[in-house]
Parts: sequence; structure tokens; C-alpha cells
Amino acid sequence: MAKLSTEELLEQFKGLTLIELSEFVKAFEETFEVTAAAPVAVAAAPAAGGAAGGAEEAEEKDSFDVVLEAAGDKKIQVIKVVRELTSLGLGEAKAVVDGAPKAVLEGANKETAEKAKAALEEAGATVTLK
Repeated sequence: MAKLSTEELLEQFKGLTLIELSEFVKAFEETFEVTAAAPVAVAAAPAAGGAAGGAEEAEEKDSFDVVLEAAGDKKIQVIKVVRELTSLGLGEAKAVVDGAPKAVLEGANKETAEKAKAALEEAGATVTLK
């Protein structure tokens, strides 16, 4: 297996949801018997307990929910994108799409939320950020 560069690792982390990132941090801490530095803990906090502390300190909103309003006429493509964004199984992703309006991602940072919105809209879905 080829060793990943720092940039490649960061790109992989950008694709994770906050919950997945939080789980990774916990596993990393257990595996290497360390405690994550403050920046990682802050990034994981919204997934664990909401954006209570972080949102008050920031001047602009730093936590977004990506809400699927409607799947449009390319439902299968939208289901595929939901699966990519969330790592849900096929049945779970279909349930999200069928249950629209429904949150696809919750507590995502601005960049992740905008990328998710763009990917879903490209697949034909109607999406809002809250």
C-alpha cells in the first residue's frame, strides 16, 4: 500500500461526515493511546453535542444542515449521491430520498455543505442549506 501524503489524507478527511470524523478521532486515540489536539476535538464536538459552544464564538454560521427538498426526475442518481455523502446503505439512502424533505447531512461545515449541495443539485435534486 502506498503511503498517502498529508494533502491526500486531508482530501480523504474532507469527504467524511462529522460523525465519521468523530469516530475516526476516537479510534485514532485508542489505537495510539493519545488524546487529540484541541483543533481536532473542536471539529468533532458539533457531531457529538451540537454546535452549542462553537456557534456562539464564531461571527458567521459554521454549522449547516444539507436538506434534500425533492429528488427530481433522476431519483436513482440522487440516491447514489446520498450514499456517497453519508455512507448509508442502499435501503437507507432510498428512504432518505423517498422521505424528502429530509436532512442528508447535519452539522456540516460550510465547505462540506456547499459541496454536498452542489453534488445533489448536479444529480437533479432540490436542496437547501439551513
